[in-house]
Amino acid sequence: MTAVSRSLAVRSLALTLSLGSLSLAVSAATAAPSPAAPAGATASSPLPVVSPTPQSMTRAGADIVVPSHVEIIVGKDTDQAARTLLTRTLSEHGVRHTDVRESPSRHAGLSILLGPATRPDIARALTGTAVPQHAEGYALRAARKTVALGGTDATGQYYAVQTLKRLIVPQRAHGHGREEGGDHGHGRTVIAGASVSDFPSMPLRGSIEGFYGPPWTKAERLDHVDFLGTVKSNTYVYAPKDDPYHRDKWREPYPADKAAELGELVERATANHVRFAFAVSPGASICYSDPADTQALTAKLQAMYDLGVRTVSVPLDDISYTKWNCEADQAAFGAPGQGPAAKAQVGLLNTLQRDFVATHPGMRPLQMVPTEYGDLKDSPYKQILRSTLDKPIEVMWTGTDVVPPSITVDQAKKASDLFGRKVFVWDNYPVNDFARTAGRLLLAPYDKREPGLSDHLTGLISNPMNQEAASKPAVLTMSDFAWNDRGYDRIRSGRQAALQLAGGDPRLADAVQVFVDLNHLAPTFGDTPWQPQSPVLGPKTEAFWQRYATDPRGAIRAFRPTVDEITRVPAALRRGLPDKLFLSDAANWLDATELWGRSMAYGLDALSALQVGDSAKAAAARKAMDERAEAAAKITVDPKEHHQLGQVKLGDPFIQDFVTRVRAAHDES
Repeated sequence: MTAVSRSLAVRSLALTLSLGSLSLAVSAATAAPSPAAPAGATASSPLPVVSPTPQSMTRAGADIVVPSHVEIIVGKDTDQAARTLLTRTLSEHGVRHTDVRESPSRHAGLSILLGPATRPDIARALTGTAVPQHAEGYALRAARKTVALGGTDATGQYYAVQTLKRLIVPQRAHGHGREEGGDHGHGRTVIAGASVSDFPSMPLRGSIEGFYGPPWTKAERLDHVDFLGTVKSNTYVYAPKDDPYHRDKWREPYPADKAAELGELVERATANHVRFAFAVSPGASICYSDPADTQALTAKLQAMYDLGVRTVSVPLDDISYTKWNCEADQAAFGAPGQGPAAKAQVGLLNTLQRDFVATHPGMRPLQMVPTEYGDLKDSPYKQILRSTLDKPIEVMWTGTDVVPPSITVDQAKKASDLFGRKVFVWDNYPVNDFARTAGRLLLAPYDKREPGLSDHLTGLISNPMNQEAASKPAVLTMSDFAWNDRGYDRIRSGRQAALQLAGGDPRLADAVQVFVDLNHLAPTFGDTPWQPQSPVLGPKTEAFWQRYATDPRGAIRAFRPTVDEITRVPAALRRGLPDKLFLSDAANWLDATELWGRSMAYGLDALSALQVGDSAKAAAARKAMDERAEAAAKITVDPKEHHQLGQVKLGDPFIQDFVTRVRAAHDES
């Protein structure tokens, strides 16, 4: 379903929006208030920012220089994926020799203990760091020459390594505490001396490929499950509306090549501790009372089980319950309507939960999307689901609308009461498949979801855009919220998303955030968007015109760096971003950004010429401005990426209004 139809105390990251530039300067911050700094660490040695925000992170000691020789101490219960990730991470940070062993030699410059938090050596090394008693939780302690990574389960071990990755930073860019480690000649990077006790606030976190339009490619799906692993999200739901075997041809098995592709995706997801959930949507044609249809649905799920799938979903969204798909259902359930539809659906879902899910080892509870998925009105439909749907079944809910402007704790509590269980939120952001999103990338950080939602939700998943890689900035911030909703800070999280996309380069992250600002708008079905467009550029353009009325030369001088920065952003991103899929997704928007930026620059040239009475130069600049604006307006969405064609939109209406007002000023001169 999409819009087509459809704690801990945290020290906030300081984010300064320069009045003279769109660049953002970020100060380092800890994820939780630090106690008195231990010997060797000073108040000027803050911990790196970790995303998702840990439940608790404090100083444990001075930073540890990463030596050239590191020992990884493992056991029979060490998670293989975590071990592989740790080895790769160390190699990426210049460790030339990694010795994986079951007991320390005591000759290495650094020992990293990886495994269950209950393993005796890890438990000793974690002394002083609380081990959370939550699924997927972990404890991490880096002190002196030892780093302990203890998980409450295998996924917790993997997440501990993901956090360690964020704690390995360049020495020159980090704190000034005493360096520790066996190889002081190899001081390019350090591990921050941190104590982390962490776990997810919501059990289910991730993405659902649930939009209308061209589905993601194999490469995009593989890329996305890799990405979800890095942001500690554990769920990817395969539900592309335009996959015929998901919806229209749900009775038919996948062709062999397509099944093999899905099997590869399941394997990659598993390697990232991401649960591949297969969704099949039979509601538009199923005959609920026909055993043959139930058998066909079960056979489809069995084929997925054989590929390694252990979570299945039956979405019953975007269908009508005012008609049956077969006459037999009229006889079995009565005239079509809310109550009869609920009875038919519950019968099917309970059968699948009891006879398929419960009888197959390793299966997680069935997931479903109700036909009434986006409101808080009680009805005969919800009453029957509430009273008769098997309790283990997960019920998805989109909020108070298909694209809700906000979700509050009270709303989530009421939804849980209406469905008789905690709900699993399918949040239609940053999906861009409905009319009001045509021509847009939705890049703004997650917002207007209330802290404390985790008390009433089993999880939160994003419905991303048709453009997979371009969805990452928004999805990262949503994963941050789902992990620790009470510790979420949208400014800090947005900066972390920019830094991750920029490969950790702060200056490149500044350029990312300028691009995000131009693509910040997030529409709903109503006239008022739930996220505003260009919260940085918009006020700056207004301030420019206000000053221009009394001090035109000063206004032009002050505004030109902003315009120049917009113009430079596309080249900076194309030159520096390591994520080539993102660059491909954003290509047309980057082209438009450069043209609009150049148009604005020529507009300033025209205004400057007018101030000195050079009409010829003003006319030439006006002509150049119009040419760039016209070229920008002709850039359209790639039909291979999206079913909604038309003009690429960004920075609107501020950029276009600027050009229009320059024209008016020139015409009046």
